Amino acid sequence: MLPFFGLIGLLVAFAAIIISLACLGVAHVGCQKKASWWETFEWGGRVAVVVGALALTFCCALLVYCFMSGDNTIEYVAHSRSDDTSSMAWLYKLAGLWAGREGSLLFWAWLIGVFNAIVVFATRKASRPLDDAAIVVAQLVLAAFVGVLLFSESNMPFTATDPSYIGEDGQLTGMASMWGMNTLLEHWAMAIHPPTLFIGYAGLTIPFAYAIAALIVDDDSSAWVKTSTPYVMFSWLLLSAGIGLGSVWAYVVLGWGGYWGWDPVENASLLPWLVGVALIHSFTVYRKRGAFKRWSVFCACLTFSFVILGTFITRSGLVESVHAFEGDPVSLVLFLALIVLSLVAGVAGLVIRRKTFGVATEGDDFDSMASKEAAYYINNLIMIVFAVLLAYMTLSSALPSFLPFGGQALTAGTYNAIARPLGILYCLLIAVCSLLGWGKTDPATLRKNALVPAICAVALFAVLMFYFVTTLYPAYEATMAAGGTGAMTLAEYGPSWYYNGLAVVGLAVASLLFFNAVFMVVRVASKMKKNARALLSALGGGIAHTGMAVVLVGLIGSSMYVTEVAGYMPYDEATDTAGKTFVVDDYELVYADNTIEMAENGDDIMYTVIFDVYKDGEFIEQVEPAVQLVQTTQQQKLVADVISFATEDLFVVYRGVNAEGAFALDVRVNPLILFVWAGFGLIMLGGLVAMFAKRAGRAREEEPVKLAEPAAAEA
Repeated sequence: MLPFFGLIGLLVAFAAIIISLACLGVAHVGCQKKASWWETFEWGGRVAVVVGALALTFCCALLVYCFMSGDNTIEYVAHSRSDDTSSMAWLYKLAGLWAGREGSLLFWAWLIGVFNAIVVFATRKASRPLDDAAIVVAQLVLAAFVGVLLFSESNMPFTATDPSYIGEDGQLTGMASMWGMNTLLEHWAMAIHPPTLFIGYAGLTIPFAYAIAALIVDDDSSAWVKTSTPYVMFSWLLLSAGIGLGSVWAYVVLGWGGYWGWDPVENASLLPWLVGVALIHSFTVYRKRGAFKRWSVFCACLTFSFVILGTFITRSGLVESVHAFEGDPVSLVLFLALIVLSLVAGVAGLVIRRKTFGVATEGDDFDSMASKEAAYYINNLIMIVFAVLLAYMTLSSALPSFLPFGGQALTAGTYNAIARPLGILYCLLIAVCSLLGWGKTDPATLRKNALVPAICAVALFAVLMFYFVTTLYPAYEATMAAGGTGAMTLAEYGPSWYYNGLAVVGLAVASLLFFNAVFMVVRVASKMKKNARALLSALGGGIAHTGMAVVLVGLIGSSMYVTEVAGYMPYDEATDTAGKTFVVDDYELVYADNTIEMAENGDDIMYTVIFDVYKDGEFIEQVEPAVQLVQTTQQQKLVADVISFATEDLFVVYRGVNAEGAFALDVRVNPLILFVWAGFGLIMLGGLVAMFAKRAGRAREEEPVKLAEPAAAEA
């Protein structure tokens, strides 16, 4: 009966969506004709939005119930269930909801429905034609998702399990007993990573809907931007959290010692994040200066299209990835159509409204290149160009061979060669932007604002250079001297002067960005003491920018100057001793013990090797890297062990034994990696502060500043 109830829930949701579209459409026509009955249809349409969200909530709750109770009568549950028995078992069972293609689509559709219901609730007291039009656009997107779930057999989450696979005790039998969640997904970070990304994806539907709605009602005021900004900030924050959690998972679970490998699905999550940065900055100029109107609409549409493109990459099967779902032709058509339609809708709307929408700013002109407007514009261009280039490179293996990189699966080195200089340039632009003024920058004011941050930046740069000369550069030299794959990889990035010079420039830019962000907050605080909202917004931006500086330092150390040693430690099983120690840089691993343990579920076996770790001859602590084997599926998961210090990580991976019984080890020293995690945290904190910034006392609307008026230097 449970599959039947799930089907009914989807039918109710789809019917409610159609009713909401019909009622709000009629209400829009009635409102234009000033008919007395239009508000009744508007009310009916809004109620239908809530009903649809509730029906999808029921569908998700039904799947969660099945996962938690072990009910396998739904085929999707049987394929995505977790048999983990640890203290985190409840989380892995819950994660089954979004672990597979059908469930993740349902979860995403539910989130869109929830966001649409939130818009209905937030605008219930003073609804505008703009709000109703936005709800219609968002409901159209939701209709596409629910329609695919309901009418595509391969995406139906409530298909009943073949009764022959279920025994009398309700447990799966035969080949079905091997079904279940991929053991690589059974990690706390991976359980939380997908839903945070999905929340971000779903939330970015709202600014897109409001952008199209603004074109529909021909309203180029900042109303749609002010309404959309909280959704953009919240969604971008969740995307940031999702990317960070995914990096943590990759670092400790995949066993390759890194946190970002330019995998197609990793790139898919980065695309909307990049364009989201451009959208946030465009909204800032729109609110404060009344400019970038058409550009903001285009950015909102482009951000949504990249959200869908990311999902297209994940589900189309066009590119291979360890993270991707199984390819599905129906999903391919759906997401490809949404990508095209979202871009066409935005461009067509701007063309149709070209004489009335954004005319006052003449296509978002700015008076001087030495201004915040120009810096924001270049900022946006860099983000969008990089996102487009990244998307092209990610899809290159599926493109015709006559195109550049067509038919080629590009390596991580290719992405790094482009991303590193472009990222440093972008951070430099952010650092300079905080010193510029609106409209036109006064040279004397610029020199005054830049002097103290520059002096502080020089001091910080000197500290970083000392670390570079004493630690990072020697690691580079040692890798090149050792030869092998590591040396060949570094050589591919160019000569030593370029590779290390790029790192030095990056450290200099990080130093400048850090102190410019700090002093920007100080300057704004001194000028806007009575405007709590402006002060908190500046504080949030300053914290986020300092976070980017910290991340930049961490990226330089942990991706460019890693020391890696892979090899074997001879082991004598009869005497339980190792023939030698394993040395990496200043660290020495001495064999201590090994264990074989069976998990409570009777299926997972954990093979663990224990080493005593010494640094410069002094004992530090033990590491216990392991290999987890799932007997029924023969899947293996490498469980790395990490010792973290303030300036570096010792990363130890055990890969099993060779034919002679020796332990296969991969040990890395990752410099400055804590800076990456700390920087991510600062970016998140800055976004939260900016999102929840409120005016002191009674809230007042921000009015755009006329382009001719001088303005304080404000981020």
